[in-house]
Amino acid sequence: MDKEATYITQEKKIALEQELLELKSVKRKEILDALEYAKSLGDLSENAEYHQAREEQGKLEERILKIEQILKDSVVMKKHHSTNVEVGSTVKVKKEGAKETQTYQIVGQEEADMATGKISHKSPLGEALFGHKKGDTVSFTTPKATFSYTIVDIE
Repeated sequence: MDKEATYITQEKKIALEQELLELKSVKRKEILDALEYAKSLGDLSENAEYHQAREEQGKLEERILKIEQILKDSVVMKKHHSTNVEVGSTVKVKKEGAKETQTYQIVGQEEADMATGKISHKSPLGEALFGHKKGDTVSFTTPKATFSYTIVDIE
């Protein structure tokens, strides 16, 4: 598994494809309609509706390009069947000095969301865990402290 590649889950790929379809088919038309309406109001130099619609159009096209690039460049993660931590692994860890374990799914940067327990393989903890096995203790240092975690389980 290439640690430098951009990874997404199959679910994320489907969600991005659906968003792209929505943006291209529905949102583009809405913005074009808003532009046509704004043009009908007359002088474009002082037309707030026109300028707002142009700004929204720029943001929309930027998002479309970003999604297309993600879909083009990303590798869809396969189901995980390794004894080592890799992208796609769900890892149960115990922080040094803590009583409770924490569970994280190692994902690509596009899907990282700490609130749902998804950490990027390029985050400090993700990088520390990457390639290690159950029972290993890993450490990483931030500007404020050094943290140590023991890998309790890998799914």
